Amino acid sequence: MTTTLKRMSALVFASAMSLAMVSLAMVSSRAMANGEIGDHVNNLHAHISEYTEEVHWLESKFGSVVDAYAAKDKSLKTDALIEYWEEVEFHSAIETQFVPIYASIWQGIYGVKMAIDGGKPLSEVRKEQENLNHALWQALGAVKLAAQYQKKGLVDVVKTTEKEPTTGPEVIDDIKTRLDRVVAKYAEQLHEVATTLVHDTYLQRFEGIEGDLIAKDAALVEDLEKDFNVTLPQAISKNKGVDSVRAVVETMQTKLDRARALLVEAEKSRKDVF
Repeated sequence: MTTTLKRMSALVFASAMSLAMVSLAMVSSRAMANGEIGDHVNNLHAHISEYTEEVHWLESKFGSVVDAYAAKDKSLKTDALIEYWEEVEFHSAIETQFVPIYASIWQGIYGVKMAIDGGKPLSEVRKEQENLNHALWQALGAVKLAAQYQKKGLVDVVKTTEKEPTTGPEVIDDIKTRLDRVVAKYAEQLHEVATTLVHDTYLQRFEGIEGDLIAKDAALVEDLEKDFNVTLPQAISKNKGVDSVRAVVETMQTKLDRARALLVEAEKSRKDVF
C-alpha cells in the first residue's frame, strides 16, 4: 500500500469510528421498523401467493398516495409510502434474495416521495410511480425464481448470523455482497450507514487480501483502494442519486471479479506446490 493511501486508511478508520454510534442507532431503528426476518424467507414457494397479494396491495396503496396528491389532499403524508413497504413480509423476502432489486424499490419509493414533496407536476410523479411499480413486479419475479431454486436445494438457507469468509475468493464474494448493500442503504436514505459500510468493508475485508493481490496485480489493488477510500465515499456524500452510486459499485465489482480470478489462481498454485 502506498504511504498516501496508508495515511488515508488511518483517516478513514477514525471517520468510521466516529460514525459507528450514529450508524448503530440507525441500523437498530431500521431493523425494528422492518421487523425480524421470518421463517418464510426459507420457505419461499409456500408464500408466493401471499407475496403476490402484497405486491398488488402495495401497488394500490402507493397509487392512493399519488391519487391524493392529484386531488391536492392537504392531509397527505408521503412517509406513508415507507410505512406501507416496511409493513409487508415481501420486504424481507426480496431483501434476503436480491439486494440490487431491493435497492431499486427503495429508489422508486423515494422517487415518488421526493417528487411529491418537491411539488413536481403530476406527470412526473406518475412516471416515478410507474418506475416503482415496475421494480415491485421485477422483485416478485426474482423471488419466484429464488423459490424454485430453494425448493430444489440449490440456494443456502438464510441465516441471521454472518459467516466469516475463510478463503480469498470467499472474501471477494462477501465484499461484492456488502457493496450491493451499500447501494441499498444509500437508496434507503441511510447515507452515513452506507459510508460506514464502505469503510468497514475495506478495513475488515479488503485489507486482509491485499498481500496476495499485490503480488499478482499491484495496480489493481491501488485502483480498488482509491475506489474504497475516495471514489465510492464521494459518490455517496455528493448525493447525486442511486444510479450514480450503483455505477461506481458496478465498476468496482468488475475489478473485484478480476481480483477473485487472481486469488483462485494463487490458491491453485499453493495446492500444486503442496
